Amino acid sequence: MLYWRLHYHLVWTTLERTPWLDEQMHLQVCRSVVARANRLGVIVHQIGGIEDHVHVVASVPPSLTVAACVGQLKGASSHTANEALGMASAFRWESGYGAVSLGERSLPNVIAYVGDQRRHHAGGALIAFYERTNVDAPPAMSTDPSKQQRPV
Repeated sequence: MLYWRLHYHLVWTTLERTPWLDEQMHLQVCRSVVARANRLGVIVHQIGGIEDHVHVVASVPPSLTVAACVGQLKGASSHTANEALGMASAFRWESGYGAVSLGERSLPNVIAYVGDQRRHHAGGALIAFYERTNVDAPPAMSTDPSKQQRPV
């Protein structure tokens, strides 16, 4: 049996950051992500997010590239969202995503961060490093330096 410990923090946004992900839609997207991840052999440790983006902490097997994993998770969840809306192709994700590799020791802290996304965004206590989805765009973060956090 193959031994692997490849952990990632993944984040992607709705097209043009449209706030599609109300509580009900977020729940359906999460279920879809977990179902597809299970089929791929990906271990989902945590999912979080707010109305315009999703964070996933996952362990991805070495037989699957990160790009293929994210593509599958985004594809399955957008299909689910469109079915829930009853409109073909109304819901879409941006084409990009953020991916950060994690060490075993960082995993519990990142899981906690992702699980508490709503509070972090409401209070402006974001870790900019984990909010990035595009190398060219600055990450969304609080303008209050006392509320900014550093990567764990």
